[in-house]
Amino acid sequence: MKKILTGLISSLTLLSLNVAGLSQVEAQTKGFEFQKVPVTLFGNGCPDGTAEGILNGDTLSVTFSEFEALAEPQKVVSASCNLRIGLNIPSGVNVQPINVKYIGFADVPQAGSAAANVRITFQGQAVPTINNPNATFGPGFSDVWSKDVGIVLGTINACKNPVSSIFGINTNLTARARGIPANQETQIRIDTIDTTIGPVLFKIKFAFNPC
Repeated sequence: MKKILTGLISSLTLLSLNVAGLSQVEAQTKGFEFQKVPVTLFGNGCPDGTAEGILNGDTLSVTFSEFEALAEPQKVVSASCNLRIGLNIPSGVNVQPINVKYIGFADVPQAGSAAANVRITFQGQAVPTINNPNATFGPGFSDVWSKDVGIVLGTINACKNPVSSIFGINTNLTARARGIPANQETQIRIDTIDTTIGPVLFKIKFAFNPC
């Protein structure tokens, strides 16, 4: 009987440890709690107003009004807007940014062209991407466009201590209108992805790894 009780207690203890371990993993992988994070804008194309970052679950959404480059005939217009997003990762998690999503619209008359150039940074250093984050549009293009850019970045290990870091997105839009018809214009812009929490222009998705 004593051996049976000892075995039963050992089994229950092991089960409790397994449940505790599972709960810990679930806590690490369920995502961020809803919170606002600081976002700084700078550049000649940044829209008026204040940008806001919303961190919830596995996604960081950056909200601010659209920005664009618009060129009249014989002109070339560039508009830039650089984001700096403050990420304060709480202790007990191990996260990894995995992709950045954004969409836009371009309208290019004959003889014109337009381009969007995007550079993603982390702690001031350029982040390699799996696919091309840039987009170019030739004469006659008039449509929406989208980018879902995979990024190559190691984990942010906050398993033992919180980690503060800066994530950046630098965007430059160029509209070229040299030689286009006199009554037309070249335009390119970044559009909103969704409006559930406001005009979201960029979404950064994270993966959560066990500590």
